[in-house]
Amino acid sequence: MNIRSVINAIEDFAPRALQESYDNAGLQAGDVTNICTGVLLTLDVNENTVTEAKEYGLNCIISHHPILFKGIKSISPDTSTGRILIDAISNGITIYSAHTNLDNARFGVSNRMAQMLGLSGIRTLQPQSATLVKLAVFVPEAHADKVRDAMADAGAGAIGDYDRCSYSLEGTGRFRAATGANPFVGEIGEIHQEAETKIEVIAPRRLSGRIIRAMLDAHPYEEPAYDIIPLDNADNYSGSGAVGNIKPTTMGGFIDLLKATFNCKAIRYCGDERKTITRVALCGGSGAFLTSDAIASGADIYVTGDVKYHDFTSFADKIAIADIGHYESEQCSKSIFREILEKKFPGLTIKDAETDINTIKYI
Repeated sequence: MNIRSVINAIEDFAPRALQESYDNAGLQAGDVTNICTGVLLTLDVNENTVTEAKEYGLNCIISHHPILFKGIKSISPDTSTGRILIDAISNGITIYSAHTNLDNARFGVSNRMAQMLGLSGIRTLQPQSATLVKLAVFVPEAHADKVRDAMADAGAGAIGDYDRCSYSLEGTGRFRAATGANPFVGEIGEIHQEAETKIEVIAPRRLSGRIIRAMLDAHPYEEPAYDIIPLDNADNYSGSGAVGNIKPTTMGGFIDLLKATFNCKAIRYCGDERKTITRVALCGGSGAFLTSDAIASGADIYVTGDVKYHDFTSFADKIAIADIGHYESEQCSKSIFREILEKKFPGLTIKDAETDINTIKYI
């Protein structure tokens, strides 16, 4: 397969439309039309990462953190970023990143952290909103199943663990075809009544164009009538963070569990070690912005990275907080990438980067 196919598999799981506005997920450098010789997985891309890819003959690097996070005005060997890009492009290596889109995906980073801890009843801590639309179309009754199936095949009607969800309402459509029209039913210049079905489906906004094209291709009318209605509904299956329940354990016991699960050399935390932990909120990476959501969720402790001193002091009387480190909390992104690609491409060479190391050292 070519590298575009590899990227498509990642984006089917974590569509780029899910990324935050400040992010730059996606293709960082390279030619996606090249045949993929293998994939190197890493949290960050550094100069040694490209060297490792060359040594193993892998021409695709997939990282969690984008190397091009902010705009740059020039590419030269005077900077680390420049050297990485020059080396990669010169050697036919493509670099692709899935960052906050992987964080916000249904089974993304925070959800994986929750699974690793054995949490139950896992749900999204801060669901995204304004990401859904309702599509409604009017179609002759005899063609309703064909149109409904075409929309479902294009991605409409998926709600959580259910798919092909729709609602139908029978009614009567009225119209008159003007001169120049080519009506499927009715005559030019005459009012026509037709038994029609109104089909309603919910869909991700990002798929609305594809779904509408599929509907139009399947619809018998020359000029189908349809609605696109933006929804304010929260999308409970995409968003930031995760929260779930755990078998009751002491604070001290839970901290030990965090250290063992995420291979933490040290953990910064606040809270009473005698406190019983039954509900846990998490966010991979820098998640202090979700502390209020963690409190609102009823969590006993919030686990994330990059917590500032004043984040601890501001919320210490409301919830226990554990900072396990940015790197430690997002290492699971590589296992997510691996599972996606192994399932889609069983014969593809996939390697975790040996050069992917935590820049922060602990004494």
